[in-house]
Amino acid sequence: MSPARTGSAPVVTGVGVIAPNGLGVGEFWPAVRDGHLALAPIGRLEPNPYPVTVAGEVTGFEPAGWVEPRITVQTDRFTHFALAAADLALRDAALDPAAVEPFEFGVMTAGYSGGVEFGQREIERLWRHGPEHVGPYQSIAWFYAACSGQVSIGNGLRGPSGVLVADEAGGLDIFAAAGGELRRGVRAMLVGGAEAPFCPYAMCCQLGLGLLSTSGDPATAYQPFTKRAGGFAPAEGGAMLVVENAGAAHRRGATVQAVVAGHGATYTGRRRFDRSAQGLLRAAAGALAEAGLTPDDVDAVFLDAMADPLADAAEAEALRLLLGERASRVPVTAPKAGYGRSYSAAAVLDVATAVLALEHGLVPPTPGVRECRFDLDLVIGAARPVDLRTVLVLSRGVYGGNSALVLRHPESPISGGM
Repeated sequence: MSPARTGSAPVVTGVGVIAPNGLGVGEFWPAVRDGHLALAPIGRLEPNPYPVTVAGEVTGFEPAGWVEPRITVQTDRFTHFALAAADLALRDAALDPAAVEPFEFGVMTAGYSGGVEFGQREIERLWRHGPEHVGPYQSIAWFYAACSGQVSIGNGLRGPSGVLVADEAGGLDIFAAAGGELRRGVRAMLVGGAEAPFCPYAMCCQLGLGLLSTSGDPATAYQPFTKRAGGFAPAEGGAMLVVENAGAAHRRGATVQAVVAGHGATYTGRRRFDRSAQGLLRAAAGALAEAGLTPDDVDAVFLDAMADPLADAAEAEALRLLLGERASRVPVTAPKAGYGRSYSAAAVLDVATAVLALEHGLVPPTPGVRECRFDLDLVIGAARPVDLRTVLVLSRGVYGGNSALVLRHPESPISGGM
């Protein structure tokens, strides 16, 4: 692909994925494209005491080969995912951090649960054996910013570094935060998030949400937008993307995979899913306006897909209000139904999938779903060829955040920009 006409909007030049359905884009995209179901019985903890028994776990991943041994012992599994995904994204972008002025390359991640597995292990040692048995890394390994810190240190990045703790919606908001740094003169940012929420402590916290599916059948555990919707299947994993200043990407001859054209965010209150229709509507309208586009420009939508009946109805209503009569004709999808909802990493994985969808001209299906109870064109069964120019990604958090991100094909004219 030739260098794109991107205007001043940030551009995506590399994608790295660590997910239940694949390690790296080479495994992840075919699995998503083909609607592969990666949900399975939980294996990282004994599920018997808990009503949730099905989840999306990353299999075949070992820190060795991705993370230096001295770093592995200092960090939690969620940081291992982030380090691996960052490495994959840099390779995909053909960008050597050493070739960029250190203060012009930064990292921003979204966080939700933090290093809970590492934290639980150290707290158990404290409880059973006393403080002298707690390692020094407990103070940093659980922290939400561990991913940003370790990715920054490991790659010699001295530019802006931060973490946004904002529930699921933070997985989109982080792209706006990175875009702000690029506008202020930074050349490139590693942007993403990772989660590893499978230990007894973390599971108890998730159960308090009252939104997790208790189905024991992986084929029916996550059924958004259906009459059987009964909560989502939790997941681990994450993604990191290289987001660059368009001019810098052009000068180094980078392949631009997508343009981050617009973002919008609103807040409608904790667990007020009945209000999230207006919240999502305003977030989506704001993202389109920032991109210099209208709802008529939207070619496909990647759904938040909470699989709560009230939340699903609100999302469908938001699309009806946004798209009007086109709401029943614009393809919409929720690929995460096949591998689970990984909290702050869920939206980042949706962004990664949307970038790949733009590249391949395919809208992937919603795995395991055979019908839609709303008047939406939900893609099911097989991926659908679509001339994709503009994709809208939606995300909500249970604590009230609503976010939308607009991605554009790199060969589409850009009239606006973040």
